[in-house]
Order: sequence, then C-alpha cells, then structure tokens
Amino acid sequence: MDPMSEQPAFHPILMHFAARYAGYSYGRFASDYNALAESNIRCREDFGMDAVGLISDPYRETSAFGAKVTFPEEAVPRCMEILVRSQEDIAQLKDPDVYTSERTLDRIRAGEVLRKELGPAVPIIGWIEGPLAESCDLAGVNEVLLKIFMEPDFVKRLIDKTMVTAKAFARAQVEAGCDIIGVGDAICSQVSAENYQEFVKEKHQELFAYIQSLGARVKLHICGNISHLLEDIRETRPDILDIDWMVDMEEAYEKLGDQVIRCGNLDPVAVIQDKDPAAVFEETKRLCEQEAGRPFILSGGCEVTVNTPPDHLIAMRNATLLTH
Repeated sequence: MDPMSEQPAFHPILMHFAARYAGYSYGRFASDYNALAESNIRCREDFGMDAVGLISDPYRETSAFGAKVTFPEEAVPRCMEILVRSQEDIAQLKDPDVYTSERTLDRIRAGEVLRKELGPAVPIIGWIEGPLAESCDLAGVNEVLLKIFMEPDFVKRLIDKTMVTAKAFARAQVEAGCDIIGVGDAICSQVSAENYQEFVKEKHQELFAYIQSLGARVKLHICGNISHLLEDIRETRPDILDIDWMVDMEEAYEKLGDQVIRCGNLDPVAVIQDKDPAAVFEETKRLCEQEAGRPFILSGGCEVTVNTPPDHLIAMRNATLLTH
C-alpha cells in the first residue's frame, strides 16, 4: 500500500458491510476471529483493496477490563455496564492480560490468520481504542465529557489507566503480524482544541511513538469534524489520519502537509451509499485527481454502510485505477 504511487491506495473501512458480504452476521463478525479474517479476505479479493483490517467494534478492551458485552445479530456489539464511576473504581481497575481476555485474544488471532493467509506483502491494520474513547467506554460518554470540566483529575487518571492496555494490545497485534495499528479516538471530535491539548495530545504523542518504536505505522481515526484539531494532531505525528467527509481536504493538506498521509474522505451515505455507480465513480475520480502527487489513501469519510451496493465499491476501485 503505497500512498505516494501514481494510483491511490484503496482501503475503505468495512465492518458490518464486510460481514454481510461474506455471509456472516455482525455478531459473528465481531466475536469469531475466523469470520473477521475471512470477511476481510473476501472483500480484498473482490474489491481490490490494498490492505485488510481488524476493526470490528469499540468494546474489545472494555470487555477485557471486565464489562459484559452482548452481540446482536445485525447491530454493533453493546456494552451492558459502566465499570468506572469514581476515583476508587479507577484504582481498583486491573490491567487485563490481552492474551487471556477472550475478546482481545480473538482480534490477535484474526491478525495471525490474516498474516498466514495473505503472506508478507499485504498490509494488515490492527486496531485499538484511543485513550479518550476507551475512557468513555469505561465510564460513559456523557459522564467523561462532564468530568472534563467538573472533575478533570478523574479523566486524567482514567486516561492514564487506559494507556497501559492500549500499548499492550498494540504490541500484541504487531507481534501477530500487523504492519499498521489503527487508533480509534472518535470522541476527540467532540472536545475543544484546548481540552484536546490538556487531556489527550501528550497521550497520543506517547502512544504513537510507542507503536512506531515497535516497527509499525499509526493510523489515527477520529470521525466527525476535526478541522479545529488538525494542527495539534500534526504534532502528535501519526503516519496516517482518517479525514471525515465534513473536513475540507485542501485545508487538511495545508495544516498537515506531506508529514501525515490523509485517508478519506467521500461521504459514506450521501455519496458511497446513495449515489448511482456512475456518480460514485465520478466523485472518486475527482477526489483522486485533486490529491494526485500528495500522500493519500482513498476511503470513505468513515465506515462504509452495510446497505451500500457492492458495485459502488467496484466503481471506487475502478476510478483509482484510472488516476495518474
């Protein structure tokens, strides 16, 4: 996957879509590493993707910490409990062993299967929750956003706690064969630049540097509008940054330069799902031509929806093949 080649690399985020396309329920995709691996392989073969991934849902680490997670047949897995409500809960939270916790081990095994099946040439993208996102998974989104203002020490202590598992889980996936580790910290789009600087920025720098020290690249995923965070994100030094559809790609390039590979940013619903194949082709071609000569990976702004017709992905891939 060479983002500086004449033809853009192509790697959309596929989860529920991949599961259904390969004949699996979403619940099976998120709970059975063989289904996760096979779905990615099938999509790579049929849509010409330049990488495969292990992303499935946000609750791998949360489950390892001890939360109950359920698996609806055709919906995202659900976390059924809040584990952390107080400073005392943080102190009592034990660092999980990612090799013995069922859900983290499942993702590790998926990485091993993909590496064995695909060989050394195909990039495999592992996945971990970012520190603010995992804090929200453990304590609740509304509670964490409120405590940023009302009890900042609580948030900082919880973020510190999540970092231990984030590093351990990243290392395990690199050792399983992953070349890139995706870091999902979507909630960051909902905080101000000042709060990002105070609570998250240094932790991202630390985590990304650690992953890179293992010999892997970092792919940061923050869906939503992150225009106000771009300059700070540049300083955290991810290798790849997912850019959602509401962020202007020209502005992102101006603020990130060639230092960060931008990945995106077609609207997953209004363009990739809802337009006809010819229009998807033209929108993709326009974006690829705009980004020609720059570090760029073609993707949707976020996950490709389960209801996207498969020939729309073929149209996207075909458009990249015509870009020079």
